[in-house]
Amino acid sequence: MNQAEPIITVSSLEKSFKGLRVLKGVGFTINKGSIFAMLGSNGAGKTTTVKILSTLIKPDGGKAEICGYDVVRQSMKVCEHISLTGQYAAVDEALTGRENLRMIGALHHLPDRNEKADELLEAFNLVDAGGRLVSTYSGGMRRRLDLAMSLLGNPAVIFLDEPTTGLDPQSRLAMWKTIKSLANAGTTVFLTTQYLEEAEQLADRIAILHDGVIVAEGTPGALKKRIPQGTIELTFYNEGEIEKACDLLKEYQVNKYMEMLTITIMTDGSVKQLTDILNHINNAGISVSGFTQKLPTLEEVFLKLVNDKEEER
Repeated sequence: MNQAEPIITVSSLEKSFKGLRVLKGVGFTINKGSIFAMLGSNGAGKTTTVKILSTLIKPDGGKAEICGYDVVRQSMKVCEHISLTGQYAAVDEALTGRENLRMIGALHHLPDRNEKADELLEAFNLVDAGGRLVSTYSGGMRRRLDLAMSLLGNPAVIFLDEPTTGLDPQSRLAMWKTIKSLANAGTTVFLTTQYLEEAEQLADRIAILHDGVIVAEGTPGALKKRIPQGTIELTFYNEGEIEKACDLLKEYQVNKYMEMLTITIMTDGSVKQLTDILNHINNAGISVSGFTQKLPTLEEVFLKLVNDKEEER
């Protein structure tokens, strides 16, 4: 299986609980060695999707395969290739970090579990804490240990269900670094999160799940282009040039920042409007020292797509 070949394929996934439809025909594909983020509010169906793919519950309809194995008919084979880290660290506080790792290694029947435990403690920057009881660990350390335990057995796919929930900013950044290193080493990461910045920083592809339906999917850059809006920032050599530019562009929404010698102009995101603005500036003989075009943020995309869906309903 090469890097571009799908390792997870999902089509028309359905799931209901007590008559309430939680998933309504969810489908997507994930390539080997990539980071896939499923983004959505509480109750959108993210955790339900993860539970189905990790064989914890069965779907009511649709199909899902991991490494070529059906998650329902070949669940034992699927379990040999995956690992799951839930929203809360599943570690034994009465054991040390090293003992937790050795215990999981024994469950996997690993002959070299002691060596693997030491390797993972080093990889996750837990060597100094390896001999301490987990009850003394910080939240970030517990999450790192939980993730290290998930990697025993070298899973092809790891599911991370909101892995940074409750972590402080420093621990969150450390977890991001760890997740990126997993993908770089060839592990496929399926990540669910409520943090838009997290999805944007980590994911190769993002699926936005709302009310049991994927309302958009693509790279972070492609999703931002779904909203035809943007901002142009122009920097000038002096305040006089700024005043000339603002007078020239009165038909647009312009904000000026004299201390930075810049103005920002709201646009519809079209190439034509961008060209017209720059031609106006150039034809007036106004000198520009810098130019930046800014796309909408992922948060703006998420809110617009969700609001549009609600308006349709």
